[in-house]
Amino acid sequence: MKALLVFAALSLAVLARDTFDGHQVLRISAKDELQLSALRDLEALDHLQLDIWIGVRDVSTPVDIRVPAFSLSTVKSHLDYYEIQYSIMIRDLQVALDEEAEEMDAATRDVEPRNTDAFDYSRYHTIEEIYNFQDMLVSENPNLVSKIVIGRSYEGRPINVLKFSTGGTSRPAIWLDTGIHSREWVTQASGTWFAKNIVDTYGKDQVLTAILDKMDIFLEIVTNPDGFAYTHSKNRMWRKTRKPNPGSSCVGVDPNRNWDAGFGGAGASSSPCSETYRGPSANSESEVKAIVDFVKSHGNMKAFVSIHAYSQMLLFPYGFTKSPARDHGELNELAKKAITNLASLYGTRYRYGSIINTIYQASGGTIDWTYDQGIKYSYTFELRDTGRYGFILPANQILPTAKETWLALMTIMDHSSRNSY
Repeated sequence: MKALLVFAALSLAVLARDTFDGHQVLRISAKDELQLSALRDLEALDHLQLDIWIGVRDVSTPVDIRVPAFSLSTVKSHLDYYEIQYSIMIRDLQVALDEEAEEMDAATRDVEPRNTDAFDYSRYHTIEEIYNFQDMLVSENPNLVSKIVIGRSYEGRPINVLKFSTGGTSRPAIWLDTGIHSREWVTQASGTWFAKNIVDTYGKDQVLTAILDKMDIFLEIVTNPDGFAYTHSKNRMWRKTRKPNPGSSCVGVDPNRNWDAGFGGAGASSSPCSETYRGPSANSESEVKAIVDFVKSHGNMKAFVSIHAYSQMLLFPYGFTKSPARDHGELNELAKKAITNLASLYGTRYRYGSIINTIYQASGGTIDWTYDQGIKYSYTFELRDTGRYGFILPANQILPTAKETWLALMTIMDHSSRNSY
């Protein structure tokens, strides 16, 4: 009887999920300013309910848009009218999501791992599984890893940070976070692998050992807990936080537009229904405020790396202003070295540069704020891929993504450890 009840509950959960039958992801290429303007007009039409995966930048960069089935005819007619070229990147999003869900379901039939050696780093996990992983890692490595709860999400989930330290107080530190945008599952999966790799290679890898012998590393794997849980239970394409917006039926804030760095400027929306809604005020989201308070109270953070997906880019400040960062030259050279090392493993190619010059103008972003707090080595990654799968990167790419990204992270962490005193 109990088994039947569990099955029924699971069935109801599946039925309650948002579906994307017939939704297509289009890759659109504009050739001139007139076509770019036509694309901006298209993005602004709220009634089409478009989900902008990669927005309008310039003629050198394609635009990726998820188009609901009911809007496909209108969107394609608009593109045809302006003679804008496009291709179908994902023909039916729900088919791809069903395949992803089936793979996850098959994996969950395995016996729950009793230790982190048995944890499957090659598949996607729920928030509960990641929380359990964190507790196991701490239990297995009490002299190197501890868990800090730096706050609570809107829905009351703990905001966990793993601290890797070999002892001492007030030591300089490096911050890493993944999953601030909840649907970017390869980031949380990579963060889990990073955590295990740190404990496995400390004492073996000379560079990592040297870093941890004088610095601490803080790693926040699930930076947007409510949003991440929601991507598993209800809407796989959810990006924002889950706090209601007074006066609006639309929920959530983009936590990468909510920081006090050019807050409310260009590149963030004032509409609660937008995927880039900035929120009512800077640091209004508990998930952001927790990091702000932690960074300020720590006072000795030397590097801050926030990891996103997708596009294969390594970015540094600024995003809200065209004025170059005072350390632009050093940040640029370090980014170049980092992506060169990343490419040495599988040949994956990354672009690099300041946010505003490489991707788009964006206000209220994480690393603009951290840089202005004096954390020189502030970077954002956009992991795999460049658009074939977008936010639904197949699980068989998790480990290659994590391993190549680790080489770039080590480059940044090593440089910061040797140039922060």
